[in-house]
Amino acid sequence: MARYKETNIGQGQFIEVDLTRQILPGSYEETLQYLIDRKIDISKFDAEYRNDETGAPAISPKVLLKIVLYCYSRGLITSRPMARACTENMTVKAMAEDIEPHFSVIADFISKNSEKIKDVFTQVLMYCSELGLIKGDLFAIDGCKLPSNASKEWSGTIDELKKKKADLAALSGRLIEKHKKLDAEDKNNGELSKEERTAAKEQRKRHIERINKKMEYIDQFFVDDPQPRLGTRYEVQSNITDNESAKIKGPHGVIQGYNGIAVADSANQVIVAADVVGSVHEGNVLPDMLDELKGTMQTITGKEEPLENATVLGDTGYFSEENLEEAEARNVDVLIPDQQFRKRDESFQDQKCHENRRYTKEDFTYNENDNTYRCPAGKRLEHKGHVELNSNSGEKYQAKSADCKNCPLVKNCVVSKGGKHPMRTLYISDSKGSNILEDMRNKIDDPRNRELYGRRMQIIEPCFADIEYCKKMNRFSLRGKRKVTGQWLLFCMVHNIGKCVPKRAVSRRAG
Repeated sequence: MARYKETNIGQGQFIEVDLTRQILPGSYEETLQYLIDRKIDISKFDAEYRNDETGAPAISPKVLLKIVLYCYSRGLITSRPMARACTENMTVKAMAEDIEPHFSVIADFISKNSEKIKDVFTQVLMYCSELGLIKGDLFAIDGCKLPSNASKEWSGTIDELKKKKADLAALSGRLIEKHKKLDAEDKNNGELSKEERTAAKEQRKRHIERINKKMEYIDQFFVDDPQPRLGTRYEVQSNITDNESAKIKGPHGVIQGYNGIAVADSANQVIVAADVVGSVHEGNVLPDMLDELKGTMQTITGKEEPLENATVLGDTGYFSEENLEEAEARNVDVLIPDQQFRKRDESFQDQKCHENRRYTKEDFTYNENDNTYRCPAGKRLEHKGHVELNSNSGEKYQAKSADCKNCPLVKNCVVSKGGKHPMRTLYISDSKGSNILEDMRNKIDDPRNRELYGRRMQIIEPCFADIEYCKKMNRFSLRGKRKVTGQWLLFCMVHNIGKCVPKRAVSRRAG
């Protein structure tokens, strides 16, 4: 017959705990403690406190920073689990110096100190530079789409939200009339006891209260007369919970959240600049991110022009005339491919994207005598006049529908749009942008630059994998761009501190 060890959970134990020995040398928490205690100047936080003569002593910002950053590194991204960890987890108790802050104190610290968190982020970068983790000659930029503390249910255009409000009001009216009728029927129904009638009445009352609460929620949104959020062409859906967030199509479906932008250095994937946008498209933030990157590198290196010999890699979402002009104005070398660059790459000639390469302007021949173009099949594209193209303008040339309809090259020339007859159109820009875009296409077609661009994913994607998957920082717990920006900087800071751990261990052994 099996025998098992006896247990006795009622036996009292006396366990000696030395909190200073809970932080092991060479660990993440030891590096974090060293940084906050010895390298980071937090004097800017002192301005928030007015208790030098009266009031209770406050919890030191150093302690709160260590709690937040360490808990983030362990996947605890909301204040209640953090506060609970300060009472249950010995390592967190050691980082908190045996202080047990209320969850509201932690939440207020994160949400109210976005600008000061940015200063701490820069100081962490300076320590990364001190360890030799930042080279400063090659950077990559990209976005990481994360859900925020907002619901997709409360998204819509201004007109859609107004209609939703009217529908809820109508529903509330119908429910009230229906429930009055049911209340009268319950009184005349002898089969129901008094308790059952009371329970049914309370249930209907709660239903109406929920509807009215939703109406109040929408009413509160319209108090300030919100204006429609405009995208590049159409109105973007607003959100009642967090109107600065957006519906974003991510790898796991549509989310309501923000796009966390990061610029990483190529040497050790250290994030040197970060921001958030409430948009699925981050292409228009490139000028601001270049300014942010330059300012950070100036602080780190002390150089007036720290990006003079550096290159910034961006994906096709950043390819636009405006971005290239802004980079040129800032004297920053960028390598941003157009959407068709893979189809021009001979190394992809056996793949479908190369087989279906769409003909570009270079495949058409211009005839100056009659101001027409000839397509690869020899058909004419007639001049249709001067047109405006968003922020650009140019000349329009168009083929005849009959010529394109039965053309054997139509699959490589015309993008089919529903049941319409195919018809190839060329737009020849007359602005400076045509040269800038063409120069970038030629630049990315250089084999050396293609090889350099191939490093982009190796630089930036490991940062997002570490933040989202390894550290479990996979959503924002705050609302509003200012607060979310502060939290994104904290996420990036956690990643950067992790890069310091092995390097610091090596320097300690060498010292």
